[in-house]
Amino acid sequence: MKLIVSGATGFVAREVIRQSISKREITSVIALARRPVSVPDNLQDGADPSKLKSVIVEDYDHYSEDVIKEFAGSSACIWTVAITPSKSNMYNFDEVKRVCQACTIAGFKAIHQSGLSKPFRFLYLSGAGIERDQTKTLRYQPKYMHMRGDTETKVLALAKEFDVEATAARPGFITAPGDILKYVIGTVVQWSVGIPTINVVDLAAVMLDQAVNGFEKDPLMPEDLAKIAKGIQDRK
Repeated sequence: MKLIVSGATGFVAREVIRQSISKREITSVIALARRPVSVPDNLQDGADPSKLKSVIVEDYDHYSEDVIKEFAGSSACIWTVAITPSKSNMYNFDEVKRVCQACTIAGFKAIHQSGLSKPFRFLYLSGAGIERDQTKTLRYQPKYMHMRGDTETKVLALAKEFDVEATAARPGFITAPGDILKYVIGTVVQWSVGIPTINVVDLAAVMLDQAVNGFEKDPLMPEDLAKIAKGIQDRK
C-alpha cells in the first residue's frame, strides 16, 4: 500500500516514517513537508529506504498539480499537521485555525482529487481533551479544543462524502525514548490534570496498524491507543 504522511519533518511523523519503511505491507511512503525529508536514523530491521519519497509543498493549504499527482493511488494518510495546544498561544488564533483546520481540509481534498485506492483510510492526529460538541463547556483552552473538535467533524463529513474511512487519534502527552525532560513533563501532566502519556514509538505503531488493518473505532481515545499498543507488543 502507498501511505501519505503529512508534516513529515515533525516529531510524530518522523517516527511514523521510520517505522513505515520497515513494514512489509507498505510499499511506498510519501513524506509531505515544506522542506526536504531525509531517511530517519536508527532504522528497524528490514527497512527499505527506497520506499521513501520526499514531496515538498509551499504550504499545506495549497497543492500544485505535480504534488497532487504524487498522491495518486494512495491507500492511507496519517495527517499530523497542527499547532499543538502548548504552542497555540504563540500565534494569532486565525493562524492556528488555518493550520489546524483549513490545511487539513485542503490536504484531504487534494488527496481525494488525485484518485485513491479503495479502501482509503484517513487518520487525523488530534489530541486528548478535543471536543466535537460545540455546546459543551470546557475548562482548558475551550476555543482551541472546540476548533480541533470541529476539524474532526469536518474530516468525518468529507470522508462520508468521498466514501472513504476516517478516524481521529487522540493521544495524551507524547513522550520519547531517552528524553528525560519529556518523561518528567508527561508525568507531571498525568498526575496534575489526568491526561495520560504515550511514547511516540507506541503511538506511531498504533497509527500504522490502524492505517494498514482498519480503524477499530472513532475517535481513538488515549485508553484505546494504549490497548492497541499493548496488543502490538504482545504479538511481537
